[in-house]
Amino acid sequence: MNYMLLHQYWRLIEINMSFIETEASYRIEVINGKPVKIITPQTEITLTNVKTGQEYNSDAEAMQDVQDSNTDTVADDIKRDVKVIVEALPLGGDTKL
Repeated sequence: MNYMLLHQYWRLIEINMSFIETEASYRIEVINGKPVKIITPQTEITLTNVKTGQEYNSDAEAMQDVQDSNTDTVADDIKRDVKVIVEALPLGGDTKL
């Protein structure tokens, strides 16, 4: 395998360590006698150590770094970015927002 391609592949894996916290879903509930769509968007989380730039695969991994006595990482060093992905909704003349 080409070394340059392999290096680029591993950089992509290293850079994109975000994880899905909530899967997108919807359900229909009856509110005041009318069916209403309840939409839950997908949320993608990226945890980054602001001092070192290290990204974590989970909340547990970040917490493990904070609790590790061999590192100087504290909870305030962990940045949590949340990307909310909402599916397109069909809007028409009958849509009431």
